[in-house]
Amino acid sequence: MFLENTVNHKEQFGWIEVICGSMFSGKTEELIRRLKRAQFAKQKVEIFKPAIDTRYHDEMVVSHDSNEIRSTPVPAAANIRILAQGCQVVGIDEAQFFDDEIVAVCNDLANQGIRVIVAGLDMDFKGNPFGPMPALMATAEYVTKVHAVCTRTGNLANYSFRKADNDSLVLLGETEEYEPLSRAAYFNAMWSQSAHEIPVNPDPKQD
Repeated sequence: MFLENTVNHKEQFGWIEVICGSMFSGKTEELIRRLKRAQFAKQKVEIFKPAIDTRYHDEMVVSHDSNEIRSTPVPAAANIRILAQGCQVVGIDEAQFFDDEIVAVCNDLANQGIRVIVAGLDMDFKGNPFGPMPALMATAEYVTKVHAVCTRTGNLANYSFRKADNDSLVLLGETEEYEPLSRAAYFNAMWSQSAHEIPVNPDPKQD
């Protein structure tokens, strides 16, 4: 019954593509590249991003290399389902910041024959799976994991180390707040950071 009501039987089914990785890995750059190629092919394209992402521009999706494409900021995933009607290709940036409904929204759009391209961080600054990204990766037909270059070792980086003293899960930032690190460099940095946070009592008699 569910499929009968939601799947577009008249046209070719759509699909979901997920582009994931750490900060500074080129996720948004790759998203913009795919979307501009679709626009060049005269396809009807719409791009969405979470309304909280205002780092570079209120309405533009902008990569760290300053490439950009116009988007529609939305406060919740449900808005995308409404605004994407009639599109052939839908792009979604910073998907990790959306609520869990983004998974159902992307699948609904794909079932209607729409190509859905999603970009987002796969792990948060603590090295844990980030928000709805694991579920999106699991249900997507195509998953592309991109990597940054570790600033300390020169190896591939897939962790986003937060240099800023802030425990909030959502902290928009750039190179001042974050650093892409390899596995070894990340865990060494986390150990060093936590060691500096442990209070030391200079007088054992006061224990």
